[in-house]
Amino acid sequence: MRDPYEVLGVSKDATDEQIKAAYKEQARKYHPDNYNNNPLSDLAEEKMKEINEAYDAIMAERKARRKSGGYRGGAYQASGEFADIRQMILQNRLEEAQELLDGVAVSQRSAEWYFLNGSVLYKRGWFDDAYTSFSNACRMDPQNPEYQAALERISSQRAGGFQTAYTGGRMNNAGGCSACDMCSGLICADCCCECMGGDLIRCC
Repeated sequence: MRDPYEVLGVSKDATDEQIKAAYKEQARKYHPDNYNNNPLSDLAEEKMKEINEAYDAIMAERKARRKSGGYRGGAYQASGEFADIRQMILQNRLEEAQELLDGVAVSQRSAEWYFLNGSVLYKRGWFDDAYTSFSNACRMDPQNPEYQAALERISSQRAGGFQTAYTGGRMNNAGGCSACDMCSGLICADCCCECMGGDLIRCC
């Protein structure tokens, strides 16, 4: 069998989305339905079979690399994997991005992995967890300006005093209602009750 990337006309560094787009383009061109009652129908059928096999081979290879962590010699080898995850985050496909990130073995998570994981957590509003991931990314690659900018942004938000609460096992934005706000509200309510002859808080 020919090199599957060559069959689809893409490089080995192509993202999964680019692979899918190339497959669809080739399939539209060579689908047997386009060659009904045509002397080239047999050739088109063979070509379509080759395209399907090439696409299946590439996807199976990439799936196996994702499952095993996709690293070789300290570098991420699953072609276009992180580029795909970046694209998913931009498109707010956060569940898909998180699923791919979670598939990378803990011992093999790089600075880029922590940055992208932090980006997903940040978009979901899990700021404490996002801060931890961005911090790990900066610790592993302190010269990366993108990681530093992300950490500085979330650090300034933390310094601004956003409120957090647990939601589903993660830290999440609770909408800014603090204990002081609750006390103030109770005192105001007690004053209103006393004006009307009642007493909400008996000790006051």
